[in-house]
Amino acid sequence: MVKLQEVPISKIRRPLFRQNDQAKVAALMESIQDIGLQEPIDVLEVDGEYYGFSGCHRYEACSRLGQETILCRVRRAPRSVLQRHLA
Repeated sequence: MVKLQEVPISKIRRPLFRQNDQAKVAALMESIQDIGLQEPIDVLEVDGEYYGFSGCHRYEACSRLGQETILCRVRRAPRSVLQRHLA
């Protein structure tokens, strides 16, 4: 089951490094300042911890804007699902 909720940015772990396109991040920052975040990011909740694997540009834009939370589609999953994402 997926639920929509605000999650503290500081609580989202990003275990896989990804190089973001800084021009895209800057454009998203401008858009988010003007109209807000339009598309939530997807996170896995495993044992009360949040893991993000997509939405890297939106995550960085919100983080750089100093937002404390970000709108997420949260899907609870067992540790075995997390391990498949990390493989």
